[in-house]
Amino acid sequence: MLTSSSPESVAANPQRILVVDDDPTIVRLVRDKLDYTGFEVLVATSGQQALEIIERRGLPHLAIVDVMMPGMDGFEFCRIVQQFSDLPVIMLTAVDEEETIIRGLEYFAEDYVTKPFSPRELVARVRRVLRRIGNFAYTLDRVTRVDDHLAVDFTHQQALIDGQPIAFTPLETKLLYILMRNAGQTVTTDFFLRRLWPREEVLEDTLRVHIHRLRQKIETTPAQPRYIITERGVGYSFPVTH
Repeated sequence: MLTSSSPESVAANPQRILVVDDDPTIVRLVRDKLDYTGFEVLVATSGQQALEIIERRGLPHLAIVDVMMPGMDGFEFCRIVQQFSDLPVIMLTAVDEEETIIRGLEYFAEDYVTKPFSPRELVARVRRVLRRIGNFAYTLDRVTRVDDHLAVDFTHQQALIDGQPIAFTPLETKLLYILMRNAGQTVTTDFFLRRLWPREEVLEDTLRVHIHRLRQKIETTPAQPRYIITERGVGYSFPVTH
């Protein structure tokens, strides 16, 4: 759960959608519809190619991912990316099986669409997920710049502190991603626990330890943080600094 109203997006660029499907007809159909609607669209025909695009371009705002692909399937792609981010995903599936849908929704996806589908409905679902998630408060790029002191390279799991790389763990990267995506809002402790450890029962003290370690890496004075602010009794927030 997040508290307070969502800030207006400060990103000047359109929201970026990554479409991952091994069927070129579907890729073209979805790309054209999203492009016409005003999104920036990146496309990949395999999970591996999608990872390479993220490596070059940085994380998208949302991914539309086919479940059944040769080689790396949609679940594996999501598992890799969501180790270090909280990337929202809509899954495309030709398999209208309850267990497949439940697995996707429980572990990876915000929504799913069964093939064949209406492109207009898919766009409506994309918009609904993005409204619910909220636009990333900083312009997502390969390196996301916060200010002159701090920039974050989510894909390579590191911060650039005054230009010097500082390595993150995957969990620290995901934690910071959640904070920065919701910059200007308070992210509740319960929300962190559910998104960082979706399959485990974890105590609040564990989150505090990871917050402490992250502050040690990015704050000039960790005891007086300027980036990760404790909202006592509620959660944590990250400022919109530009």
